[in-house]
Amino acid sequence: MVSTGQHSTSRPPWADESWESTILHLDMDAFFLSVELLDQPELRGIPAVVGGKSGRSVVTSASYEARKFGIRSAMPMAHALSLYPRLVVIEPSREKYTQASRQVMSVLHDVTPAVEQLSIDEAFIDVTGARRRLGTPAQIAALIKTRVREVTGLPSTVGVAANKSVAKILSDRSKPDGIGVVPAAQTRSYLAPLPVGVIWGIGPKLLQRLNNADIYTVGDLAERDPERMRRWLGAAGPHIVALARGDDPRRVEPRQDAKSVSVEHTFEYDVTNAQELEKNLLDLAYECARRVRQDGLEARGISVKVKDVDFSTRTKSLSLATPATSGAVFFNHARPLLDELLAARWHPVRLLGVRADKVAEPTEHVPTIQQESLFDLEVPDVETEPRQAWDSTDRILDDVAKKFPEAAIKPASLLRHERSQRMSDG
Repeated sequence: MVSTGQHSTSRPPWADESWESTILHLDMDAFFLSVELLDQPELRGIPAVVGGKSGRSVVTSASYEARKFGIRSAMPMAHALSLYPRLVVIEPSREKYTQASRQVMSVLHDVTPAVEQLSIDEAFIDVTGARRRLGTPAQIAALIKTRVREVTGLPSTVGVAANKSVAKILSDRSKPDGIGVVPAAQTRSYLAPLPVGVIWGIGPKLLQRLNNADIYTVGDLAERDPERMRRWLGAAGPHIVALARGDDPRRVEPRQDAKSVSVEHTFEYDVTNAQELEKNLLDLAYECARRVRQDGLEARGISVKVKDVDFSTRTKSLSLATPATSGAVFFNHARPLLDELLAARWHPVRLLGVRADKVAEPTEHVPTIQQESLFDLEVPDVETEPRQAWDSTDRILDDVAKKFPEAAIKPASLLRHERSQRMSDG
């Protein structure tokens, strides 16, 4: 049985059936698109997506009206447009999404410190300690939804259950703008008739294997012997059987750290020119570093990703000797990674990406160096100058970018390859 979170006012809060369902999963509805609709309300009710307007880009968020035509997130934009040629495509605005996400997470932290943020638009919340103050978990879920709407103007969906996996299933199945509640005692009976694919960790290939073995529902899976499933599927076997039985001991683990910050660019055409790839790598490294600084973080690793013309994806990574926030440092370490990827397998490149890995808040304060003017700046050498010099340079670039958003200013010493390319092209 699934409750809507409503209960009789004649009953005390602790008598509500959801009292032991203390794990909530909040998921924002079509988050990127919902944020954009705040500025473009005239697009409400029509098929629209967020993503690059190039046919080679992908959909990052789709309205529920667009989904009726089979359009989904991660779908190539060309495919989406073929499904509905009049589809409205909105270019993404990362800063707006980051600000809205911070507001949402602030609402959750006002309820309880037990918040585990999974991504920019979803989180688990353990409300065990908030019940006496705020009511039943179902009431807290309704409170959160109302508060998120008041603060951000955005819709959300909340799943309320006894553990993480069921709370996530509930939020997925209660969209849009809903609340799904399963009392703890009814967990297994709720799960039993659901399609087995709702269980975490069951992807298309495993789903096909399970179906071939006449396992179609969660209840079918729950009846299987865990040890026999281990012999068949390895360590994943007993794990998915436990989830099917409603057993998920994982706790909500509050964490502030993001694991990575990444930026990517899909080219309008497949790129074969190494200098053009290096120029784009430079831009991506500076943008990635800017986002790391904007979030008040620093990186301890760098990765470069290429997607070849055959859609295969390859990545090279390295750890940094010292944490970094500088675009120059990011680029200096990303460039040899790109060279290795291209040397290992030369294919026309469809997509290029840079990722800051193991990002976290700075562990110690780094003294600043005062600079009088950007144009009098002596650009430090990446390998020999102290980190503070690069940090100071990037802070100046950040200040310029805030005042002139369209500006693209980088130290001239890192742009020499651009000039040489233009000369060779001329």
